[in-house]
Amino acid sequence: MLIPHDTRIALDMVVDLVNTSPESEEPDRLADVEALYGFVRDHDISGVESLTARDLSGVRTVRGRFAGVFEAPDARAAAGLVNEIVAEAGTTPQLTDHDGYDWHVHYFAPGASIADHLAADGGMALAFIVVAGEQERLRRCEAPDCGRAFVDLSRNRSRRYCDSRTCGNRLHVAAYRARRKEAAG
Repeated sequence: MLIPHDTRIALDMVVDLVNTSPESEEPDRLADVEALYGFVRDHDISGVESLTARDLSGVRTVRGRFAGVFEAPDARAAAGLVNEIVAEAGTTPQLTDHDGYDWHVHYFAPGASIADHLAADGGMALAFIVVAGEQERLRRCEAPDCGRAFVDLSRNRSRRYCDSRTCGNRLHVAAYRARRKEAAG
């Protein structure tokens, strides 16, 4: 699946935002405005100067709406959620080249709040996945104690864990030990 660079960056941001939630990782990694500044800095989100408690509340709302797209039972449900997210963000597509990046599209309106910025860019990235008929690539980790969101970009859509080095290996080692214990007993 060929995904444009800016769409991939927005998808990574969506996944990381959803995974800040206390449902997927304790504690809430967007606990305060300082944590939101860290998220903005880590994702190199342009045009953000000052953030407030209102911004934090708005981003948490967007986070929950993005999580709903990952949990949507089918493409029609996912499309409905994405349409709501994008419409409420007031998208204003603009071609831009800044900070050393080649031409790409920003979907947020100039001066938009950080919540609308994330909703517009992230919503359009999710829309790209749904339009491509790939909604099933939006997944949750199958490790029983995890549930983190991820986008399965494997060729055969077979990825089951958010991270094969942590969740995948941990479960494989546990299964191996259980088999050895059973064989020895």
